[in-house]
Amino acid sequence: MIRYTGSCHCGAVKFTFSAPEIEQAMRCDCSICARKGISMSMTAIAPEDIEISAKGDALSTYQFGSMTARHHFCSQCGIQTFVETRLNPGHYRINLGCVDGINALRLPEIIYDGQSLD
Repeated sequence: MIRYTGSCHCGAVKFTFSAPEIEQAMRCDCSICARKGISMSMTAIAPEDIEISAKGDALSTYQFGSMTARHHFCSQCGIQTFVETRLNPGHYRINLGCVDGINALRLPEIIYDGQSLD
C-alpha cells in the first residue's frame, strides 16, 4: 500500500489515503460523472484508509437519484475531490486529478457502466 495525498484546487479540502499503486483510472458514464469528466481511482478506498480535512464548511456534498452515492466537492473552488460509492456506501473513489504526483490524463482508463445504475 502507498500513502497518497491530495486536495481540491484551492486547498480548502485536503486528504490522504492508502491504496495499491495507482496505474490505471476509471471513468464512469453515469449522468453526473459523464458531465464532470473526471478520472477516478480503480480501487474503492475503505473509510479507515482515508483521512479528510476541510477548512470550515468547505466540504460540500451532492446527492441525486437513489441518494446513496455522496459526491463530495469544495464549496470554494468547486472541485469534486472524491465520491462515496453507490455500490459500496462509505467507501471512496478518489478524483485522481486531485492526487499529488499523479497525472490522471496520462493513465490508461476503463469505462464503468454507471448508466445502468441511474
